[in-house]
Amino acid sequence: MVQVDEFNFPDDLRYFGSETDSLWLKDEGGKIRLGITELGAYAAGKIKFIRLRPAGKAVKSGRSIGTLESGKWTGAVKSPVGGTLVEVNEALKDNPALLNEDPYGAGWIAVIEPDDMSEFTALVGGADIEAWAKEEVAAKKAMKGE
Repeated sequence: MVQVDEFNFPDDLRYFGSETDSLWLKDEGGKIRLGITELGAYAAGKIKFIRLRPAGKAVKSGRSIGTLESGKWTGAVKSPVGGTLVEVNEALKDNPALLNEDPYGAGWIAVIEPDDMSEFTALVGGADIEAWAKEEVAAKKAMKGE
């Protein structure tokens, strides 16, 4: 586990960050489970609503798999890997707060069967997590004016 300030980044995951996203991804036997990091949930604030594309849909890397709405912003949840959306977390429809309360557990977002595992393996992982996490935390805190 890598910890930067109050944020945890499990070291068995891979990570993707952008100006608006801070996502984790986990290889589960050739399928990729995707969620928002603790840092991403913090940056978003209290998440009020999430709408996801239905399972069975194709998704391209960098394209939206759904929309997330918080008290601070509304924006797309973009997948860092392309493939087929094989499962979405239906529990988020009734309880989007799971994204804030348990981002690495019950608050997962979707499972994708990737077209190309190299997109997954190219994401931040292993020994690179700590340096990446420090940059992400600094950027997200600056964005919030901290």
